[in-house]
Amino acid sequence: MLRILLGEPPRRNSGVLAEAMDNMAEVASMLRKEMNAHEDHDHEFRKLEIWTRGLISSLDELEQSCFAAGFYRKRVVAGYMDDMSVQEQGDYARYVYFYKNGFIRVFSLLDKLGTVLNSLYNLNTSQNNAHFSYFTVLRQFQLLKEHIPLSDELEGIKDSYREPLQNLRKRRNAEIHYMNAEMQDDLWQRHQGLHDKIRLEDLDSHLEDLKQGVEMVCKSLCAAFRYSNEQWHKNKTMAQKHAGTESR
Repeated sequence: MLRILLGEPPRRNSGVLAEAMDNMAEVASMLRKEMNAHEDHDHEFRKLEIWTRGLISSLDELEQSCFAAGFYRKRVVAGYMDDMSVQEQGDYARYVYFYKNGFIRVFSLLDKLGTVLNSLYNLNTSQNNAHFSYFTVLRQFQLLKEHIPLSDELEGIKDSYREPLQNLRKRRNAEIHYMNAEMQDDLWQRHQGLHDKIRLEDLDSHLEDLKQGVEMVCKSLCAAFRYSNEQWHKNKTMAQKHAGTESR
């Protein structure tokens, strides 16, 4: 959607983004088949299907926000706020909007993934923390010592993106709990020199953190839903073998 508004061609999914989308779509299709085959009285399959399709939409929106932030970043040339033209100030404001939208969505999407995993594998994370995060769910996996291959893979992904996630988390917390992240930068610079021009933050470094965050989200989704697909097919095969043995 945003690419069309920006005059860009539609996105063609590729790489880890395409893999994440495909794995989630396969799980959603599997859940739909289960609903058609069984009456799903407790609506558990329906709930998980809705959540999975919601994750697909959320990933699409996250990728679009990251793309739009990069699009407007290219239009910001000046290194200081006072040196910007009116047009460039507008482009900078649009970059900030989509960049903020992006890093907030990174953690929002991860928490949604945590909710799906908690329900899918009966982790009961909410017994200890009613408002749990994705990272709480990862700790719950380790505490229960269940689905260790998935737990280890998700932990490995998280650890390999530790630095960009920490940077994004700090800016997310500043944005939500304190003040706008860019306002903090401005106040710090004013404190250093009252009459100095305000230098822009390192846009490229911040944007790279966001891109790394999107990549981490994609890899986490790939691992979680690939594992779920494998488990479902394994359980189905075992059930069929068991039914065949009983019929003899």
